[in-house]
Amino acid sequence: MFAAYLVVTLLASAVNGSAAVANFIGHDYPKSQADKLRVPRSWMRPLGALLAAGALGLLAGFAVPVLGILAAAGLTLYFVGAFCAHVRVQDRQLGPWAVFFCLAAAALAVNLAYHGSW
Repeated sequence: MFAAYLVVTLLASAVNGSAAVANFIGHDYPKSQADKLRVPRSWMRPLGALLAAGALGLLAGFAVPVLGILAAAGLTLYFVGAFCAHVRVQDRQLGPWAVFFCLAAAALAVNLAYHGSW
C-alpha cells in the first residue's frame, strides 16, 4: 500500500506543481484555457497559488498526514470547480481536466486508505 501511496502522491504533486509554474510564468496553455472558459487572466496567479499550495501540501503530507489529506481534498474541490467552469461555457473538451481531477481524487483515496481514515 505504501508504494501506491508514494507513487500517486508524488505524481499528483509533480503534475499540479508544473501546472502552478505554468500559471506563474504566463505560459500560453493556461492563458488559452482562461480565455476559453471566460476566466479573467488576472486570476491565473491566484489559481496557480492554489495549485502550488496543493502540490506542496501533498508533499507535506508525508510528514504530517492530515496536511496531505487536506491538500488532496482541496485539489479535488479545485477541479470540481474547474469542471463547473467548463460546463458553464459548454466546453466538451474535458480530457486534460479529467487527468488532473483523477490524479487529485486518487491522491485523496490513497491518502485516506494509507492513513486508515477510510
